[in-house]
Parts: sequence; structure tokens; C-alpha cells
Amino acid sequence: MARSLPHDSARMAWWLTAWLRGAASPDDVLDGVLAGDAAHHVVGLPGDPEPQPLLLALGSVRRLGPGSAGLALPAPGDPVGLGGPADFNAAALEAGEAVVLEGAGQGLVPHRAGAGVVWRVMPAERRPLVDLQEADRGLRHAITTTATTLVDLEVAKWRPEVADELMNLRHLPTYDSPPGTPSQAVSLAARALQAEGIVELATQDDGGALSSWEIASRADALRPLEYAARRALVAACSPEVWPPG
Repeated sequence: MARSLPHDSARMAWWLTAWLRGAASPDDVLDGVLAGDAAHHVVGLPGDPEPQPLLLALGSVRRLGPGSAGLALPAPGDPVGLGGPADFNAAALEAGEAVVLEGAGQGLVPHRAGAGVVWRVMPAERRPLVDLQEADRGLRHAITTTATTLVDLEVAKWRPEVADELMNLRHLPTYDSPPGTPSQAVSLAARALQAEGIVELATQDDGGALSSWEIASRADALRPLEYAARRALVAACSPEVWPPG
């Protein structure tokens, strides 16, 4: 069974793009974005001072003029997917993610509110992105390098789940993608999320590390993989760098 992308902004980028391009209905967007949440609202739309339910806000979002919606996944010191201005970058960094409405000069920043999400509309500028091929090469290289280093550090002795994930890299999970999403983007997103999972498992605790050197070595080994995974997921969820057609 296909699962939903775990990042709110990744789901929004995929499904909102499909709707803007006529490949999905408003109800499809609602189902794809909510992914089990109680409700999503949008605040800050021109002429709509009050939060609007996502389904009702879609028309106002279209009137902003975007051609597509793309993902940003910034981290401290690494504003991947962002192009400014400072207020949008700061809000996206605090949230850890955002959506940039390509061609509209606006973006959406999510904030968890109970069992739902409130998306704030803010001015957002065009951003630099790597294309799918470059992101794919970077992720493959990072996975290979990190796996070798983790084996050398004998990570499997104290975190066997990491070894299981490394052995399972050829078996991609299936994610629920909207019509029109290129297969290259879908598979890249799956591999990026696999890499995210490896990083998360390997950093859950330091209980098995025998020394501060091992802790630092593990962090150094995982940092390039985390970096490459975020870039790959941003590319996979940013139609600006998808192949034409």
C-alpha cells in the first residue's frame, strides 16, 4: 500500500502542483495533503484576513498566479530550497520546511496546530535548485560513502536497524504521488526518504557509542548523507527542475 510523504510541505508541493496543472481535483488535493490530519487552513491570503479551509483557499492560491509549487527543506547553515526574503527564510527555517509558489512571488510556511496545520502565505523569491540528475548523483554518492564509513565504525553492533536499512536500499518504498509526477521524481523522493531514515536511526541515541570520538565520527559520516537527502527530496518535489513533459 502506498504511503504519504512524511513532510507536510512535500505533500503540498506535489498535490498543489498537480491541481494547478489540471491533473488533480480539489478533493484530490485535500486528501493528498491532509494524509490523516483533521484539517489544514491557509492564512494571509490577499483579501482573506481570516484562516480559510484549504479546500476553499485553493481558488485564492491560484489567483496568486503560480505555475507550480516546490519544496524547501532548510536547516541551520543550509537554506536548501530558499531564495529569500529574510522573513520567509526565517519562518521556513523555524518550521524546517516550506512551499514556494513558483512564478507568484509567494510561499507557504506550515505550522502544526493540534491535529492539523495552518499554512501562512508570505512573500517568497525565486531560489537556486539542483536538477534531478545532479541531486540523484549526489545522493547515490553520499549513500555509498556513508555506508562504507558506518561499516568501518561498526555501527551495526549497537544499532542493527541501520544495517537492515542499508541492506534494504534496493527495495524502494511506494509513496502516493499525484498524476503527472515524473517517475524519476517519485523514485528519487523514495530514496531520499530512505536516506533520511538511516540518518534518523543512527542518531536516535549515543548509548552504543563507546567514546566521544565515535560519536563525532558518526556525526561526520552522517552529515553528507543528511545534506544530500534534503537536496534530493527538494529536487523531487520541485517541478522547476523536473524534465519537460
